[in-house]
Parts: sequence; structure tokens; C-alpha cells
Amino acid sequence: MSFLGLSEHLLKSRIITIDGPAGSGKSTVSRELARRLGWSFLDTGAMYRALAFAAAEAGQDLADEKDVAKLAGRQNFEFMPKSEGIKVFLDGRDISSEIRRPEVTASVSRIASSPLLRSLMVEMQREFAKKAGDVVTEGRDQGSVVFPDADVKFYLDAAAEIRAKRRAAELEAAGQNADFQEVMKAIEQRDRADKSREVAPLVCPKEAVIIDTGNISIKQVTEKMLSELKEKI
Repeated sequence: MSFLGLSEHLLKSRIITIDGPAGSGKSTVSRELARRLGWSFLDTGAMYRALAFAAAEAGQDLADEKDVAKLAGRQNFEFMPKSEGIKVFLDGRDISSEIRRPEVTASVSRIASSPLLRSLMVEMQREFAKKAGDVVTEGRDQGSVVFPDADVKFYLDAAAEIRAKRRAAELEAAGQNADFQEVMKAIEQRDRADKSREVAPLVCPKEAVIIDTGNISIKQVTEKMLSELKEKI
């Protein structure tokens, strides 16, 4: 290895990826793991939401993916790493709360299913990691596509019914109506969409440590991860 290559290797940030289906607990666990480690946390969903929000605000139809891509190129998105998540700015304006609106959430899957727009998101995520130092990142394609050479990969899963109960509880805690059957149906639809899309479908990454989160607490999941990390990092 050349001196330059050695230097680049020593300075390389460490990356932990956490993938899994909706409601598997990956966002909460990722945030807690990042806090325990003192690393940055990359909320990839926030990036998809930011573009969806910008398109909606500009009156841009998401079906016109080329125009949405051009819009993304004109906008100045900033994603500031924080241990508790990331702050999202659009042209200098903090939109961290606005991107959590239900109407924004409903349009995210249309961006995720577009090869062109998804490639833009992957580029943003990799750029974030370059600037953030050591990173815990969560999503559906982090270990398989975005960071295939990550230091450690985890895959979280749980039965659909358990995941639906969690999502319903989250909605109720946020003051929103949550009919369990509707939430269950939405979870199943999202699972099918995530696993069947042509671009970066949800899969368990090679070499990933699989954790069933169905009957254990966030603290227990985090402790399992920390135990694995002692041997791998």
C-alpha cells in the first residue's frame, strides 16, 4: 500500500448500517446506538422527505422525475449531523419539522421507486457520510447498495403485526388517529413495495447481523449491537 493509500485508509470514517422493513425499530435503535457511540446519525428518510417537501412546495408533479431532478439541482439542501438525528435545511430554512407532515410522508415512496431520484438520494447520503465522520445510518438499502463496504451491517426485523402495533402507538402518541387494521394494511403494502421494486429492493445485506426485534426492548437491541461491535470495530 502506498503512503497516500495508507493515509486515506487511516482517515476513513467508520460506518454502521442498519436496514429493515417499516416498523422494525431501526430509526429508534439507530439514534440510540449513535448516541451511545458518540457518532453521527444519518436519517435517510429525512433526505427523501426533504425532496418530497421541496417538490410539493414548488408545485412539481413527482411523476415528472426529470423535472424533479432538475428542481433538486437548483435547491440548496443541507443536512447537518446531530447525535439525535439530522437538521434539514432548504435554501437556508430549517424544514426539519415540516418534512414530517402526513402529506409529505405519503409521497416519499414515489421518490424511492424512481431510479433517477433514488440515485440522487444515494449521492446525498454518501456525501453526508464523508462530512459527518463516524456514522450510524439506517434505511432499506444502506448495507446492500449505499454503503456495501460498511464496517458492520445489521438487519432488524419483526412480524408484521408487531410492527403495525408499534406504528399505531407512534401515531397515537403524536395525536393522530390510528386504526390498527388500516395501519396493518399500510405496513403490508409497504413491505410488498419495498421488496418488489426494481431499484434497490429491501434485502438482508450480505454479512449482516440479523436481530429479531419483535419481543425485546430498544435497550436490549442496542446492547446486542454493542456486544457485536466490540468484536468487529
